[in-house]
Amino acid sequence: MHVLILGGTAEARALAGLLHGTPGIRVTSSLAGRVASPRLPAGEVRIGGFGGAEGLAEWLREHAVDAVIDATHPFAERISFNAAGAAATAHVPLLALRRPGWVPVEGDDWRDVASLEEAARALDGLGDRVFLTTGRLGLATFADCPQWFLVRSVDAPDTPMPARTELLLARGPFDLPAERDLIARHRIDVLVTKDSGGAATSPKLTAAREAGIPVVVVRRPPVPEGVPVATTPEGAAAWAATAARPGASRVR
Repeated sequence: MHVLILGGTAEARALAGLLHGTPGIRVTSSLAGRVASPRLPAGEVRIGGFGGAEGLAEWLREHAVDAVIDATHPFAERISFNAAGAAATAHVPLLALRRPGWVPVEGDDWRDVASLEEAARALDGLGDRVFLTTGRLGLATFADCPQWFLVRSVDAPDTPMPARTELLLARGPFDLPAERDLIARHRIDVLVTKDSGGAATSPKLTAAREAGIPVVVVRRPPVPEGVPVATTPEGAAAWAATAARPGASRVR
């Protein structure tokens, strides 16, 4: 049985590790190629796009894929819709592995917004020193903002940045003591983040709460309807092991 994992996340790597070497299962992980030196999962790996939903459907047929698991980042909106369209076209079962989103707790001061553009506008009046952790691809949205920004990214941005910017190249996971120190050392007034979910980057939320600073949180984009969901790699692995059986799409 050939399983294609659309990955790049920690959950995707964990899933590939669970499936790799399992008798009767061949696993291929597909990475978008947006990170210069990605952490490679176990099993076969391909890097690069497919050419939209039609290109992905053709790839599924050519490589005799029996099941697809969309374990991409929660904000990789386009590939999730392409995966749903391709799976339907190629008549291949599809599962989404989605980590739960973050939930505010007592003491949090969160400002929910629907986009990076709204996040940039929401900064007015929240302070002058911004810790921006939304990734390098959307950095140009903040290019005209007057605030000072601490930008944390895995790779160096190649898009316009705010005039007052300090760049911090780092890859998670990040621990709470380090996040506390970063916020205090840079005298951060406000944190801007996407609702990526998971534990790898969540300590910044705790550090912001402890420091009493507001957090601008970009909500997740829409996802394709009708796609069964698993919230853990173990749940996705169990689905993959039985994907050819009737009723396998009913995952909780």
